[in-house]
Amino acid sequence: QGKLVESGGGLVQAGGSLRLSCAASGGPFSTYAMGWFRQAPGKEREFVAFIRRRDSTVYGESVKGRFTISRDNAKNTVYLQMNSLKPEDTAVYYCAADIMDIGTTFGYAYNYWGQGTQVTVSS
Repeated sequence: QGKLVESGGGLVQAGGSLRLSCAASGGPFSTYAMGWFRQAPGKEREFVAFIRRRDSTVYGESVKGRFTISRDNAKNTVYLQMNSLKPEDTAVYYCAADIMDIGTTFGYAYNYWGQGTQVTVSS
């Protein structure tokens, strides 16, 4: 069974940047699609971005143009570069692995998840 560990969250002012990392272990990471999701208090989980095994990417509308997802297969790590952060980006951010490389915005299609990292954007 694979394991994902997120890091890089924290407190940042509006307009600032953060880079989240998700370290994967226990599986052939390079063959998976990897996704980022987030969940704010009292809200449903929201799709943020995914990257497929051949590096095609898709972004949620609310982050398009501000966030960039990337991967380093040599390090078994996926990143989420977040720029121009807004208070509404405040949430717990989760990475997830799609072992079939489907490439989907639906969380139920992902096979395992990290524990999440908190991102707080102050106004």
